[in-house]
Amino acid sequence: MNHFAHLLRAEWTKFVTVRGWVLGMLTAAIVTVLVGLVGSGGGGFSCAGPNGQACPDRTPPIGPDGTAVTDAFNFVHQPLTGNGSIAVKVSSLTDPQSGGSPQPWAKAGILVKDGVRQGSAYAAVMLTGARGVRMQYDYTHDIAGTPGTDPRWLRLTRTGDTILAEESADGARWQSVGTAELRGLPSTVEVGMFATSPDAVAKSGGPGDPTTVSAGFEGVGLRGQWGGTWASDKIGDRGGVFERVGSAFVLSGAGDIAPVVVRRGSLAKTVESGLVGAFAGLIVVTVVAGLTVTGEYRRGLIRTTLTASPRRGLVLAAKSVVLGGTAFVTGLVAAAVAIPVVTAIQRGKGFPILPVSGATEAGVIVGIAALLAVTAILTSAVGVILRRAAGVVTAVVVAMVLPYLLAIASVLPEGMGEWLLRLTPAAAFAVQQSLPEYAHVAAAYTPANGYFPLPSWGGFAVLCGYTALAIGVAAVVLRRRDA
Repeated sequence: MNHFAHLLRAEWTKFVTVRGWVLGMLTAAIVTVLVGLVGSGGGGFSCAGPNGQACPDRTPPIGPDGTAVTDAFNFVHQPLTGNGSIAVKVSSLTDPQSGGSPQPWAKAGILVKDGVRQGSAYAAVMLTGARGVRMQYDYTHDIAGTPGTDPRWLRLTRTGDTILAEESADGARWQSVGTAELRGLPSTVEVGMFATSPDAVAKSGGPGDPTTVSAGFEGVGLRGQWGGTWASDKIGDRGGVFERVGSAFVLSGAGDIAPVVVRRGSLAKTVESGLVGAFAGLIVVTVVAGLTVTGEYRRGLIRTTLTASPRRGLVLAAKSVVLGGTAFVTGLVAAAVAIPVVTAIQRGKGFPILPVSGATEAGVIVGIAALLAVTAILTSAVGVILRRAAGVVTAVVVAMVLPYLLAIASVLPEGMGEWLLRLTPAAAFAVQQSLPEYAHVAAAYTPANGYFPLPSWGGFAVLCGYTALAIGVAAVVLRRRDA
């Protein structure tokens, strides 16, 4: 242990005494921040409403857990005070324009909501265009019920903060779909029928044409203390029609009740928008790490190092720790500066910023730092194997940066970019993804839209696997080959 500590001290001293290496790491941090600033400073938009009116606020509503959400639907409702239930038969679900089947995630059913404010807590049970019966609540939660599109009876029962969702084929025999706990639900809530249909997804990955769903409701049954009068609200102002014929209701609506996802062409910005310079910083770190190793071979200093410490495996480990640690601090400082500064600039320009938790933002910052650290270690191992700076930098950049750029540029056949980000070291760029995919939201979850095929830890593990392999090969080469 004392010997390894001595090696660490020696490698650290060697690193800080070469001014070019230290300046290189500082440059990596500066480049990461500056590229982010250039990217944020170059974009912008202007808007003028009719007759000089202000443009609508583009900031999305925020759900109960802090998630940015879409909350737009046609809602026919009454106030319910205290406990109670509503049951209804969804007798039809169609696309009013074509008369055929609606979008797969078009939805109509019954809903309990904390008022009519967008983003407020809710729980709903619904029949969808092609995903069967679902219970969804607070935007991010989805529970599957019976598949199919046949007419179904649906029921919601409120008991305090607990909402029970049930379904039935005949209105007599009921089965549970799921339950939701809506903490802090007020005594009086708005409950009723709703209809909404999300926009189609364009081939480009951006939002497609708006869609509409029309739903028929029959046999509404109420229990509890109700307001007695049905009110109609178009939450989110996406339009829709409400008709009542005797005891039957017909609603049409457009929009969605779901978390916001990133789509191509969207004005919304995410935490990782401030990290567009990370790949440039990574290239600089790769150059510095490559030079620290190959420079010793070029000048013959490696002979002195190995003579002073014949245990070559420990020498390699010490170099890895020093380079990795230095790169980690570089990435940590750069990301911690770039994200809040770029976010502030984008917010000042009027771009909506999709919020994430403090833990998620910290995870992205630490993830970028770890990405740079492991890339530096990978580069040092490749440096021991190849010994030529140009070859080392080219090999690592081709393995790390090129697959990432090809994947996000969408120049490859569909799906190939995702495989590149599963199988190459570039998979580690997944550490910068801050927004999850949602199974109940139709979208193009592609690298071009900022979604990676592996979770953050999975992509980082791929890079670690390549690095471990490179270190193993480097250790064998270092033992068998003369300095």
